[in-house]
Amino acid sequence: MSPHHRSSRTAVALASLAVLAAAGTMACDPDAGEASGPPPVPRTLTEQKPHWTACSAPSTAQGGGDKPEKLPDGTTWQCGTVKVPLDYANPGGKTIDLALIRAKAAPAPGKKRIGSLLFNFGGPGGSGVSTLPLMAGDDYMKLHKRYDLVSFDPRGVGDSAGVRCLDTKAMDARLAADSTPDHAAEEKTYTRGARAYAGFCESNSGAVLEHVGTQQAARDLELMRQVLGDAKLNYFGISYGTQLGGVYAHLFPENVGRLVFDAVVDPTENVLTSGLGQAKGFQGALRNFLKDCAKQDSCFFEGDDPAQGEKEIVELIERLDKRPLPTDFERPLTQSLALNGIAVALYDKEGWLLLRAALGEAETGNGSTLLVLSDALNQRAEDGKYSNINAANTAVNCADYKDRYTAADVHRHLPEFRKASGVFGDWMAWGLLQCTGWPVGGHAPTVDVTADGSDPVLVIGNTGDPATPYEGAERMADELGEGVGVRLTVDGEGHGTYGVNDCLTGLVDRYLLDGAVPKNGTTCL
Repeated sequence: MSPHHRSSRTAVALASLAVLAAAGTMACDPDAGEASGPPPVPRTLTEQKPHWTACSAPSTAQGGGDKPEKLPDGTTWQCGTVKVPLDYANPGGKTIDLALIRAKAAPAPGKKRIGSLLFNFGGPGGSGVSTLPLMAGDDYMKLHKRYDLVSFDPRGVGDSAGVRCLDTKAMDARLAADSTPDHAAEEKTYTRGARAYAGFCESNSGAVLEHVGTQQAARDLELMRQVLGDAKLNYFGISYGTQLGGVYAHLFPENVGRLVFDAVVDPTENVLTSGLGQAKGFQGALRNFLKDCAKQDSCFFEGDDPAQGEKEIVELIERLDKRPLPTDFERPLTQSLALNGIAVALYDKEGWLLLRAALGEAETGNGSTLLVLSDALNQRAEDGKYSNINAANTAVNCADYKDRYTAADVHRHLPEFRKASGVFGDWMAWGLLQCTGWPVGGHAPTVDVTADGSDPVLVIGNTGDPATPYEGAERMADELGEGVGVRLTVDGEGHGTYGVNDCLTGLVDRYLLDGAVPKNGTTCL
């Protein structure tokens, strides 16, 4: 997977994460004419009623797993579909089905159901149908008392016209391949591989690639609001889900209900500046991990100097570039897979214990645990099959972001990335070429989230977030507009704060359940 990950929490990060990317060749704007708005959606779609049935187990494209269990109060999960236009510029034309999941509200005596609360947990590329049941039993039971908990596979994801690119064997090879070329021959191989990947995506999913961007997904949210019967959209977006929510607020400010953004994407950044920000963010998280590791009884490096730990990680990565480590599985641990594994464990302090063990194991010559971490990030199941998170992630971001980069651009910015991170810098710099040769052009360099006239939106930033650095929350709140963005700060570690920080969780619950808007600028320790 590309280095620019975004997702909700470590528990979910080990199932679905995110990417920023850009590239392409075809001059195509899927939302041309946006100023006047697309034609109205036919009533046959806005007045449709989903047919809810008992859920089956998630599909391979959704990440697989067990059939969703009942919530602790006995509520059964239900699954269904809703039809949406493939192209909102032609809303009466071809449709696709979006996969949905819900748990109907269970109000206490004397309390009334508020409506639906839609969730997007990040990506782009993460399946909400498979993720919501994993999260709800721990984090959202209080909200479930008043809301139908609803999530979905966004267009291009999972079972919602999911983008397909490579088979299992080819995907194994792509993810293991060298992602930090050191000389001209390796650069040629790297860029050729990116273009080949784009070609396979076009061959297998060309009909949907220009229609999977966030602009169209936000219009899907509006159609789902109508189909679910809600006067306004109540929505909880995490990581990339904040970008989707911000675009919705921009397009439909009059229909914004109670919106919460956690682990916030910076709407003012382009692919380059976002990549640099993440390089700094992951480097900061790595330093904090190494400081903690030095205090433990068992750590992979000796002494109490975090710089020594970083030096040993750099040496490990350099060795892996030339000689992969054996594992307990049929696949060796390459440099790219190791970087994946280290990165995913830095999303939350809960991953630090496993990372200590993985790095210690690697020092003994065994790469198994780092490979397991990498596989979790890329949603590779035990049977070797992958979800479509990588394909969807690339497709959505390449449809969203207009800027396109070359190898010359990477060389020009490599010093900045290396200064930002001695471990992740090269990896993230070359990630700028993720969409080299992509067949669909991007929408814009950055994301417009201005939402004048919208109801308040809670915008939560964590000071120790490696994937969506804290400054992004500040800028999202500013861009939403005065009186709209309500900025909340958590002084802690990790990607995502709801359900982790009690102070923040209480503020969000009171807002969603009672409409109590916290004071702008509130900080939770």
